[in-house]
Amino acid sequence: MKLASIQYKTQRMAAVAVDGGFAPLNAQNLSELLDNEQWQDLARKALASGSAEFIATADATILNPVPAPNKVICCGLNYSEHILEMGRELPEYPTLFAKFADTLTDPNAEITSENSESVDWEAELAVVVGSTLRHASEDEALAAIAGYTVANDVSMRDWQRRTLQWFQGKAFDGTTPLGPYLVTPDEIDPVAGVEVICKVNGEEVQRGNTRTLVFSAAALLSYISSFTTLRAGDVVLTGTPGGVGMGMTPPRFLQSGDVLSTEVPGIGELSNKFTLRIPADA
Repeated sequence: MKLASIQYKTQRMAAVAVDGGFAPLNAQNLSELLDNEQWQDLARKALASGSAEFIATADATILNPVPAPNKVICCGLNYSEHILEMGRELPEYPTLFAKFADTLTDPNAEITSENSESVDWEAELAVVVGSTLRHASEDEALAAIAGYTVANDVSMRDWQRRTLQWFQGKAFDGTTPLGPYLVTPDEIDPVAGVEVICKVNGEEVQRGNTRTLVFSAAALLSYISSFTTLRAGDVVLTGTPGGVGMGMTPPRFLQSGDVLSTEVPGIGELSNKFTLRIPADA
């Protein structure tokens, strides 16, 4: 199934994608839907029976699917080809950092910043948790995945480099687009391999495959659940492949007016225009 959080006229709602549009669900968004333990049955019922309240795709605005996660956790250095090409050894444990829900934004939102001169891209596959996990095995973690979506961990490299901790360069409000759809695991298998693609103004800058992840989605959820509780609606970003602007010679960063496209075939594409003002003291 493909699920989404949408706006139709003045109403926001969760919905299941059907041919040509959406069938509304009884929740304001997917965060609220996932709080219902019967969410899968509700979505399947809407998909099977159709809906008298069918909403055409053209009449809906697709929003960030999960706007109210308790936790947003990200993994760095997780694509083996990228790590090895940098001359590093594969990590024994995941490199993790956190974001806030305020960092997330809609799949087609304009992204603005007035505080950074080094705005970079990181295309990623994101995992959305479907049920509570604590001290979970990988099999238990896999069974608890609600679905997958697309993210871009837009990073302010100048802020990121200020200290050894990455957090401040990764947590600017409204800079991590998410969406457009949440696709359930029966339709997509990152272990078998899905591509993660990023373009700047139509020029491809990143293309990786989740087959080369050092830590799979299930492994990440299992590991994270060993020290903190994951709950329905929480989001985990699985890392970015090679091709970020910081690694180019010379380094390349986003400019005001640039359009960043992030795609995972089978899920969908983010498209975000940037309005940036370089700090006066840059």
